[in-house]
Amino acid sequence: MSGLRAFVIVVAFGLMSFAALADDRLVRVYAPEVLIETGLLKFIGPRFSLKTQVRVELVPDPAQADLVLGDAGRALFHGVGKTWRVSMNRPDHPGAIRFADWLTSDIGRRTVIGYAPDGNTIFAPPKESKRQVAEIERNGSAEVGLVVSRAKCIRCHRVDDENRMSGIGSTPSFAVLRSLPDWEDRFAAFYVLNPHPSFTVIEGVTLPFPEDRPSPIMPLTMTLEEVEAVLAYVATMAAADLGAPLEHQ
Repeated sequence: MSGLRAFVIVVAFGLMSFAALADDRLVRVYAPEVLIETGLLKFIGPRFSLKTQVRVELVPDPAQADLVLGDAGRALFHGVGKTWRVSMNRPDHPGAIRFADWLTSDIGRRTVIGYAPDGNTIFAPPKESKRQVAEIERNGSAEVGLVVSRAKCIRCHRVDDENRMSGIGSTPSFAVLRSLPDWEDRFAAFYVLNPHPSFTVIEGVTLPFPEDRPSPIMPLTMTLEEVEAVLAYVATMAAADLGAPLEHQ
């Protein structure tokens, strides 16, 4: 009896492994009817499957899908009046990961853009979303700006004399930045100057990080009011004395 039970267990595990393997080879995709009607998915599905042996199956309900083509997630291509994006319902699904990676790869995008039924190109590269620098009135609170600077900027910059050991050695202090002729522009729009865009979100101004491309470090979130306050605080600082400019003989 024990031998029969062991055999049943082995068979059950084998079936489960086969089912898991079969599931890895199938990615369920949801796309709105307007995208399906273009014929794009029928065009790219077999080409993806030929390269990866992963089959693409369209499902009518986004809740049933491993991967969704629509308005959320990473931008893929532009066509039929909008930019199409990819988001993952099951980010741990191997087939969905492979399909998303293929769609965002050079060969995947070339395949999509190369789709031209009747000789008419339908899709193009995604239109880039440009970050806008908002106009900020210079009426913030310097006192609030010091508090914000100590809370949110001190991990990289030395923001005042009381915290001389803060920040990163290779990163300029606020006093050094204050000595630059364009310091106001730098502080007013710091979030679009490298390296800040990779980890900074300004509420209502910058785009949030896509779920499939999170910030590489702890993200920094600020409001425009806080940016304004920091600018007001820096305006009260004495610029660092960097010495006389170099003279060339």
